[in-house]
Amino acid sequence: MYTRRIFPIKGVLKWTRRHIFLFLFIALIPVVLFDVVGLKWLHVPWLPLGVLGTAVAFIVSFKNNASYDRLWEARKIWGGIVNASRSWTIMVKDFINNTHAKQTRTDAELQIIKRELVHRHIAWLTALRYQLRQEKPWEMHLKAKKSNREFRESHFRVCEDEITIEDDIKNYLSEDEFNEVFSKGNQASQILGIQSRRLKNLMDDGLIEDFRHMEMMNLLVEFYALQGKSERIKNFPYPRQFATLNYMFVWIFILLLPFGIMEGFEVIGDHIIDDLAKHAEHTSLAHRIQEFIAMHFVWFSIPFSALIAWVFHTMEVIGENTENPFEGGPNDIPITDMSRGIEIDIRQLIDDTDIPEPYVWKNDIVM
Repeated sequence: MYTRRIFPIKGVLKWTRRHIFLFLFIALIPVVLFDVVGLKWLHVPWLPLGVLGTAVAFIVSFKNNASYDRLWEARKIWGGIVNASRSWTIMVKDFINNTHAKQTRTDAELQIIKRELVHRHIAWLTALRYQLRQEKPWEMHLKAKKSNREFRESHFRVCEDEITIEDDIKNYLSEDEFNEVFSKGNQASQILGIQSRRLKNLMDDGLIEDFRHMEMMNLLVEFYALQGKSERIKNFPYPRQFATLNYMFVWIFILLLPFGIMEGFEVIGDHIIDDLAKHAEHTSLAHRIQEFIAMHFVWFSIPFSALIAWVFHTMEVIGENTENPFEGGPNDIPITDMSRGIEIDIRQLIDDTDIPEPYVWKNDIVM
C-alpha cells in the first residue's frame, strides 16, 4: 500500500473480522468440552505444539521474505522505468534537430515530432500497466475472498477497472498506429516496435545521425528489458507448493493451539485457588468471586488462543497479499500513479500543452 497515512488498526480489524470470530469459535469448542463436559484429558502437551509453532513461524517468515523480495524487485523495475523515461525524453528533446537533416524542418514541425515520440512512450506506459493489471488465475483471491472484495470496493479505486485500455490510450496514438497495436497480442511490445521503426525513419531523414540513433535504440532495448522483468514477476507466481503447504501448516497450528493452551490456564487457576485457601476469608463475597474465576480460569485461554491464531494467520495473509505486486490490491506497486507522474514530468520537459492533473485517490491509498 502506498499511502500518506499510517494504515489504521481499525482497517486491519475490519479486514480480518470474520477470521477473528472464527478463531474465537475454534477456541471456544475445546474449552466447553474441557470445562463444561468434563473431558479433562482433552489437551495437547505444549512442547510438541511449541515446536510446531516455531516451524510454522519460520515457514511464514520465509514466505513473507520471498513475497517482499518480489514486491521490492517490482518497485526497482518501475524506478528504472521512471529514470529511463526521463532519459528518453531529454534525448528526444535535444537529439532531434536540423543539424544533419536532408530537409530543414521548422521549430513547430520538430516539436510535433518530439511530441509524437513522447506521447507514444506514454502509450507504452499505459499499455504496460494495463497488461500488468490483468487478472491471473493465481491472483483471483483479491476479488474472490469477500473480505478483500469489500475492502477493495470501500477503501480504494483501481483506474484500470474503471477505464478501458482503448479509451485510455487512444489519445496518444494515431488511428493507424492504434489499429496496428490492437490487432496483435502484446500491445506494449508493438508500441516499442513502432517507436523503433519511427527512429529509423528519422535517421533516414537526417533528423538524428547514427550515434544518436544508437543511443536512443539502446533506451528502447532497456524499455524492452524492463517490460520483460515486469512480465516475469506478473506471469510467474510464488510457487504454489510453498504457498499451499504454508497455508495448511498455519491452519494445523491454529486448530491445535487451543488444546495446548487450556492446560496452562487450568494450572494457573489451580494456583489461584491454593493461594486463596491460604490467605483469604472463605466467607467473603470477594473470595467466592475469585474462587469462581479461578475454577473456570481456563476460559481465559479463548481470547489468548484467538490472539495468537490471529497473529499467525494475519502474517500468512500479508504474505499472500504481497506476493503479486501488480495485482491491483492495496499493497501493490502504485504503477498507475507512477505512470501519471512520469507523463506529467516528461510532457513538461518538452513544453507540451494540456498536461493532465495527478490522480485523486480514495482514502489516500495510491494505486
